[in-house]
Amino acid sequence: MFPHHREREQPIFSSRAHVFQIDPATKRNWIPASKHAVTVSFFYDANRNVYRIISVGGTKAIINCSVTPSMTFTKTSQKFGQWADSRANTVYGLGFATEQQLHQFSEKFKEVKDAARLAREKSQDKELANTALSIAAPQFSQDLSDELQSPPVMCVNGPEDKLFRSQSADITLSSEKERIKKMLSEGSICEMNLDTELFTLQDSNTKLVAALHEANANVEQWKKQLAAYQEETDRLREQLAEIEAHGGHGPSDLLKDELTQSLEELEALLKAKDEEIHILQNKKVEYHDMEHDRDEAIHRLRETEMRNAEMERRIQNTEQTLSNSLEERDRMESEIQRAIEILDIKIFDLNDLRQSLVKLIDK
Repeated sequence: MFPHHREREQPIFSSRAHVFQIDPATKRNWIPASKHAVTVSFFYDANRNVYRIISVGGTKAIINCSVTPSMTFTKTSQKFGQWADSRANTVYGLGFATEQQLHQFSEKFKEVKDAARLAREKSQDKELANTALSIAAPQFSQDLSDELQSPPVMCVNGPEDKLFRSQSADITLSSEKERIKKMLSEGSICEMNLDTELFTLQDSNTKLVAALHEANANVEQWKKQLAAYQEETDRLREQLAEIEAHGGHGPSDLLKDELTQSLEELEALLKAKDEEIHILQNKKVEYHDMEHDRDEAIHRLRETEMRNAEMERRIQNTEQTLSNSLEERDRMESEIQRAIEILDIKIFDLNDLRQSLVKLIDK
């Protein structure tokens, strides 16, 4: 979806069908979600490794369903199939024009479901590899924060020398990391909403472009027809003027009526063509407005991408700071251990000196 960090979500299969949803009240009857057949597409997000089924009717997303390994597409008739979406708590139904279209969609659904299962297995393997680190992270962050913020205090008690560290209530690094992760999650939700909006704009843009191209292809032909009609009108008007100038009667009156009727029909046709041209011009204005909305959506997507990139950079910096802090703690522990060893030696020497002094005093 983002040109700098990830590939754009791409359609991998499309078909046209009438979309239905189960009645939430009865759980039996079907409610039409579209007035006519709409495009139903499978999309693949390479960055998140997610497959989705998306269908848009006008400016509304009729279907926005993530495919999971537990889903099953069931053929209930020769041209109708359905599947359940537990996340949306609904059941979708698709009515196809032919049995072949239903078969193709069913096969693609099985293929995408298998791919989603493989993607989940890979994700689970990765999570298992990081389980130990994830479990130990909160306590480790607490210990690290305590050691960084509390100065070491040494206390000597004869041969049993110990090292104590004071406790601290602030966990700066851990809280900062959690806050950034929360911001990144909110950015991902905003990204999904903008994905749906951009998909809707792209679908509408495609329809308007097709209509505009068709209109442009026909406009020259209409102009030629208009010119021909205008020439025919002028010719008929000249004939009518000649007839009126001669002042004929009888059959000439009948011809005059026919010419008048033909002239009225041509004028009505010219008016209808003018209206069609006006409608096409309005569609062209709507197309430009849609292009403006699409550009704004793309701009917002790029801004979201920049914010996500900044959040990722801050997380990397936090992780680097955490790594440096760990190295500093190890170094401090080594130095403290050396100091303890030196204190042990000094205490032993003092004990020897004390015993020598006692012996001298006794003598």
